[in-house]
Amino acid sequence: MPDNTLSTLEQIRIKIRRLTRTPSSAQLSDDDIDNYVNNFVLYDFPAHLIAPSLTEVLTFYTDPYIDTYSTNTADPNNPLYNFKNEYVGVKGPAYISGCQAYLSFSLEQFYNAYPRVQFRELIGTGDGVTTNFSGTLSDFPVLRENVLISAIDNNDSGLEGHDDGEGNFEGDVVAGGTIDYVTGDYDITFTLAVKSGEDVYANTMPYVPTLPTNILYFKDEFTLRPIPDRPYRVDVTCYRRPTEFLNADDMPELSQWWQYIAYGAAKKVFEDRMDIDSIQKIMPEFKNQELLINRKRIKENSQKRAATIYASAMPISADTGFNDNI
Repeated sequence: MPDNTLSTLEQIRIKIRRLTRTPSSAQLSDDDIDNYVNNFVLYDFPAHLIAPSLTEVLTFYTDPYIDTYSTNTADPNNPLYNFKNEYVGVKGPAYISGCQAYLSFSLEQFYNAYPRVQFRELIGTGDGVTTNFSGTLSDFPVLRENVLISAIDNNDSGLEGHDDGEGNFEGDVVAGGTIDYVTGDYDITFTLAVKSGEDVYANTMPYVPTLPTNILYFKDEFTLRPIPDRPYRVDVTCYRRPTEFLNADDMPELSQWWQYIAYGAAKKVFEDRMDIDSIQKIMPEFKNQELLINRKRIKENSQKRAATIYASAMPISADTGFNDNI
């Protein structure tokens, strides 16, 4: 457990006051110190130091016919609520329905395996008067935010209606047009009539829903392929952002961090004061504290076996029943 007497926010405040030579709250208030501390912890704390201690498994569940999962800002009970701010990174392994999934961070790599090629279907022909077209696509379900219905008007200008991801059409259309991604039913009304003899096309991305096996993590979003046909459990290893200090008795996740945080916050105080000499004086100890924290991770990693093609099997200790490789 963290040391309650040495690693609290109150002790960090005292250390910062000594480092910055500002013992009086009239010179530097506790609120200002707390802002410097939280700024350093939340935004400046090196990711490679956070990773070992703040790694946790994030679990969320898929919805049928939904391929993309991002930060939720409406439901506090949603596992992805405020995900963008709660976590600073994602790493493997990842699992879907208990099976290890391939986790990619490259758009090019992911969409080379799952090309976003659109299927074009003729859904009508203009007569110079008609603006409304409705019916059912021949191939469905279709991917959200990838539906485009296009035509040419009487002035030889383009008409287009694209979906907004919620089943509605936007573009050169009258409000109220809809597309059902699952059944393929559509109803769209252009703002102008389609020219006589001009074809009306629907460009879509049909797919076969099933158990996903691949995950793309890009710009704080998880994209799954294949697209799920039902709810599945997804487990992803993430790096949680350090906890903000709100009260005097709050402590960092590791008590060992407290002096490093104090030096980091003091450095920010000096930066705002443009006190370059003082920054240079505390930098050696700041780096020394970082090294001390780093040693813990180095020691942990030294016990791990290097990953090879022969290390996929996980031998179990006969005495403890726990994995020896962890």
